[in-house]
Amino acid sequence: MATRLTAEELKQISTFRRRSVFFCFVTIILFLLLASRFFYLQILEYDNFIIKAEANRKTETAHPPRRGIIMDKNGELLAANEPIYTLEITPGKVVGLAKTIEALEKIIPITKYDKKRFYRLKDELPRLSPVPLKSNLTDEDVARFIAQAWKFPGVEVRSRMHRYYPQGKDAAHVVGYIGRISQRDQAALEKSGKEAEYSGTLNIGKLGLEQSYEDVLHGKPGIEELEVRASGRPIRSLSKSPATSGSNLILSLDMGLQREITKVLDGRRGAIVAIEPATGDVLAFVSNPSFDPNLFVDGIDQETWDELNNDEDKPLLNRALRGAYPIGSTIKPFLALSAAQLGVRDPNRVIQDRGTFQLGNHTFRDSTHGRGYGPVDMKRSIVVSSDVYYYSLAQDMGIDKIHDSLAPFGFGQITGIDLKGEVRGILPSKEWKEKRFKRKWLTGDTISVGIGQGYNAFTMLQLAHAVATLANDGVVMKPHLVKKIENPTTGEEEYVAREPVGKIPFKPEYLKLVKSAMHEVTKKGTGRSTFAGAPYEVAGKTGTAQVLGIKQGEKYDKNKIRERHRDHSLFIAFAPYDKPVIALAILVENGGFGAQAAAPAARKILDYYLVERLKAKEEAAQQKEEAKKEDKNKEKDKEQKTKKVQAVRKTPTKTTPETKGAQR
Repeated sequence: MATRLTAEELKQISTFRRRSVFFCFVTIILFLLLASRFFYLQILEYDNFIIKAEANRKTETAHPPRRGIIMDKNGELLAANEPIYTLEITPGKVVGLAKTIEALEKIIPITKYDKKRFYRLKDELPRLSPVPLKSNLTDEDVARFIAQAWKFPGVEVRSRMHRYYPQGKDAAHVVGYIGRISQRDQAALEKSGKEAEYSGTLNIGKLGLEQSYEDVLHGKPGIEELEVRASGRPIRSLSKSPATSGSNLILSLDMGLQREITKVLDGRRGAIVAIEPATGDVLAFVSNPSFDPNLFVDGIDQETWDELNNDEDKPLLNRALRGAYPIGSTIKPFLALSAAQLGVRDPNRVIQDRGTFQLGNHTFRDSTHGRGYGPVDMKRSIVVSSDVYYYSLAQDMGIDKIHDSLAPFGFGQITGIDLKGEVRGILPSKEWKEKRFKRKWLTGDTISVGIGQGYNAFTMLQLAHAVATLANDGVVMKPHLVKKIENPTTGEEEYVAREPVGKIPFKPEYLKLVKSAMHEVTKKGTGRSTFAGAPYEVAGKTGTAQVLGIKQGEKYDKNKIRERHRDHSLFIAFAPYDKPVIALAILVENGGFGAQAAAPAARKILDYYLVERLKAKEEAAQQKEEAKKEDKNKEKDKEQKTKKVQAVRKTPTKTTPETKGAQR
C-alpha cells in the first residue's frame, strides 16, 4: 500500500526540483560561457596568441659589432681592439648585491677600485644592463668562476672586445677615447632613433676622433634568435645575422712626427700643429701635457680623475684646439699682406722706427728699449720685426679693416677640422667690443692689435691653417685629421677632404714680397741663428706674446716674474721655401722670446721631417732592396743545387764486370 506523502514532504520535493532545474540551468550557462571563451581564444584570437606563444618561445640577443680601428698615414695603430674576459653583474637579476660581491671576492681577486667603479657605473646604467665588476680576467680566474657559476644567478663571464690605445699620451688629444654609455648618452641615442644600433654595446666615443666619427667607427650589431624554455634558458639557436664591423680611419697624421714634437717640447706646456699646405692634411697635432686615454676605457677612478682635473698644467685641455692665445708678431706677415692688398700701405714706403710710437699721451714701446730699427719698409719690417711699423700700420688700417682682411685666413673662425669642441677665438671689431663690454672701440685698442696683442686671441690650429694658406698662395684647404675611411670587409676607401674650400685673391707681387720677407727672417732676421746651416730653405716668423702687461717705463725681466706669467714663445714656418710640404705653428707657454724657445723647436721638427725622416725612409728602402737581392740570390743558389741533383740523377750508371756480377 503506497505511502501518501505529507504536504511538507511534497513541498520539499518541489523545492528540490526547482533548485535542481536552476542549478542545471546555471551549469548550462557556465558551460556555454566557457565554450564561448574557448571559441574566442582558440578560433577568433588564434592568430594573436600564436604570435605571443612564438614570442615566448623565442628571444633575441644582440652581439655588439667590432669597432673600427684608427691608424696613422703609415699604418701605425692609434686605436685597436683586443679580446678580454670580463666578470659582469646584472643588478636587476641579483638578490643581495653586496653579499654576492663579497662571495665573488673569495673566488676572484676584486680590488676596492673595481668595486668603486662598479657602483658608479651601476648608478649610471639601466637596472637590467650588465655592469662590469672585474675586467681582464685571467684564464685561471675564468676557470675558478665557471666551476661555481651556478651559485651566482645574474653573474656571468663575458668575452668582449676591449679598446686600447697603443700610442698612449702621444695621440690622446687627437684620438680621444671611448667610455661607458651613460644615461645622458642613452637619452641622446633614443632621441636620434639610434638606440637599436647600440643593443649589446656598452661603450661610445667620448672625445676626439672616437667621438667625431662615432657613427663611422661603431658598426651595427648582429642579432641571434634563440628558442628558450619557459624559464628563459636557451635551447637552440634558430637564426643569426652577423654584426657589421665599423669602418677604419686612416689619418693624415704622421706618428713619427707627432712623437718627435712631443720629444722636442720636453715636458713644457704648449701646442704645435703641422699641416701640409697643398692638401690640408694635418701632419701633427700636439697638445702638451697630455694624458693616457687607456685610463678612461673601463671607467676612470675618482682619485685619478681628480688628479688630472686639478692639475695646474691642465693635461685634459686640448691646447691646439681649445687654447686661445695672443699670437704676438706672428700676425705681422698677414697684416702686411692685407695692407698692401687693400692699398692702405705702399710696400716701398719707408718709416722711421725710433723705438716708440706716440698716440696722444700714451707711448707704445717696442722690444729694443727705445733704440728702434731706423728706416724700415714693409719687407724689412717683417725681417727685423718692427713693432713701430705695425703700430702705425694698424692705425692706418683701422680695426674693422683688420678684422675683415684676417677673417679669410681663418683667424677668429671655426676651421671645420674633424674634431668636436673647436673654439672660435677672438678676432676683434668695433661691433664685437660693443656687444661684449658695452663700450666703444678706442684707437688705442687698435694699436695693440697691430702687434698681435690686445683683444685678439687665436688657436694654434687657426694660426697653422693661416700659415698653410699663405704657403699655398691663398688657396684655402680645410684642415682635417682623417684622410680616408676604409671598409674593413671590401677594402674600399673613401677620401674625406680633397678639394679647396676657398681662394684669397692676393696679387702675386705682394704674396711674393711677404713670403720672401719670411724667408729672410731665417737668413738675416730674428731666426737667423736658429736656422744657420740648415740643409733646406725655410720661411718663418718669430713671435712673443705678453701674458702680463708692463707699465710705461718698466723693462721686462723674466727673473722677476713668476714662471707662469712670463711671455709665450711663438714661431710660424713653412718649408721648403719654394715648394712647401709642411706649415707649422708653435706655441711654448711662458717660453720667453720667439727666438728663444719656439724657433729652436721648429728647427728640430723641420730637421726631422725634411732630413732625418727621408734619410730613414731611404735607408729602409735600401735595406728592403738588399733583402730582396739576397732572397733572389738564395733562390738562384737553390735552383742551381736542384739542377745539379737532377743532372746527377739523370746520368746513366756505367757497368763493369764486377758490378754485373754484383747485380747477378
